[in-house]
Amino acid sequence: MIYLLLPIVLLLLYKYFTKNHDYWEKRNVKYEKPIPIFGTNYENVIGKKSIIEKATEVYNKYPTEPVVGMFRGTTPELVVRDPEIARKILNVDFAYFYRRGLGKNPEIDPVYYNLFHVEGDLWKLLRQRLTPTFTTAKLKNMFPLIVNCAEKLRHVGEDIVNRGGECDVRDLMARFTVEFIGVCAFGIEMDTINNEHSLFKKLGVRIFKTDFRKYLVTALYDLFPDFRTIIQKLLSNSSSITAITEIFYNIRKQRNYKPIGRNDFIDLLLELEGKGKIIGDSIEKKNADGKPVQVEMEMNITYMAAQMFVFFAAGFETSSSATSFTLHQLAYHPEEQQKIQEEIDRVLSKYNNKLCYDSISEMTALSNGFKEAMRIFPSLGTLHRVCARKYTIPGLNVTLDPGVKIIIPTQGIQNDEKYFDNPSQFIPDRFNDPNVLRHKYAYLPFGGGPRACIGGRLGEMQSLAGLAAILHKFSVEPGPKTQRYPQVNHGSNLIQGVKGGIPLKLRLRNKSNSVAA
Repeated sequence: MIYLLLPIVLLLLYKYFTKNHDYWEKRNVKYEKPIPIFGTNYENVIGKKSIIEKATEVYNKYPTEPVVGMFRGTTPELVVRDPEIARKILNVDFAYFYRRGLGKNPEIDPVYYNLFHVEGDLWKLLRQRLTPTFTTAKLKNMFPLIVNCAEKLRHVGEDIVNRGGECDVRDLMARFTVEFIGVCAFGIEMDTINNEHSLFKKLGVRIFKTDFRKYLVTALYDLFPDFRTIIQKLLSNSSSITAITEIFYNIRKQRNYKPIGRNDFIDLLLELEGKGKIIGDSIEKKNADGKPVQVEMEMNITYMAAQMFVFFAAGFETSSSATSFTLHQLAYHPEEQQKIQEEIDRVLSKYNNKLCYDSISEMTALSNGFKEAMRIFPSLGTLHRVCARKYTIPGLNVTLDPGVKIIIPTQGIQNDEKYFDNPSQFIPDRFNDPNVLRHKYAYLPFGGGPRACIGGRLGEMQSLAGLAAILHKFSVEPGPKTQRYPQVNHGSNLIQGVKGGIPLKLRLRNKSNSVAA
């Protein structure tokens, strides 16, 4: 009897693990050939290639196609190569693609109540309430806290030079970023810059560390969508959010549940909490007359702690990756480094050699260098969306069903000669030329549309302040352990990273001026 059942069972399993694998063929879309269970995601599951690397590879493999099909297990996935289609998905037709599709069930893991991962109406209400916390006025009020962190960074640089100058700038900028997050988000002077073994830095490393357990939960979650709740419950790990919730709860209590005028992120959250319920129009439900249903939520401690988590997690990895890669590029382009340093000297001389919001805003060459580094190696190498309701791509006559995943390969687009001349070369001045008419959605380091990074401007200003503090006092150059092209960490699926850090050498500039706090 078992010999009769075995072929039937195997056939049923084959059917289950290959369902939808004809999805793109039916729609006349060129696609990567899938295999059972994995789809086209095998190399990612075994840790050989990150999602970013795979999407970039597909982008380069089909240079004439506006879209290319893939499969995450049995789920159809579409790589969008055309910036105009990307604009439609991210912005114009956002009502069809408001879901990011990266988070898991927040009722099981409360960390996923954060703005980056949460979906639907809850995302819309949170975004509505949080957006006013990142206005220019709020950033200016917060900027003195950033300057204090930058001043500490300069002192650490001096210690490094006194010890010979060799250092891992990836680690150095991570410590600066964690110090900034501690001061600006948690209201805590953590002295992470001076402490290589800071508990908060360890927390950041733990969040983004890739290990077998993370590979397993991500792979199983993607490959077996019908069993996601069971998988998440079995492999749930809430230690990070528990630690941050406890910290937030204690600080909130110390401040008597009200803002204290510090202008940090906790103050802003307490201010939002005091405003009571958040009410707005639904993006998921409509009344019989076609008008959106009114929805509401309370800004409770669980939601606030989740926002603290994403402020920490997103800021830690993206800023430290972007700033260290910028320094790496400048080490190999001393002429660009000198140009930036001369601009920093010139601008700061107008502000009594002090960093401030206005002085950083005037550093065009520094900003261009940072933009160019993020073009070559964007922290977010892919943008993700999920189709929420049936949608036909304009001009292609390709209809997508709800649940189809979308990948916009920013790494591929931003390194395409179609949009950037000599894309492999580090040319900061390309962002200065007003005559270059490139598609707006060909450069998306902070995403695009309503779900673009809400803290992008804050992250950029913090990064520029750290770079200005370093480059005003020091020059960077390749050291004996520096690799011209750092090796990408294949396990960095969401935010790009490199293996082995970014070792460089700091050298004291031959000048008398220095940044003052």
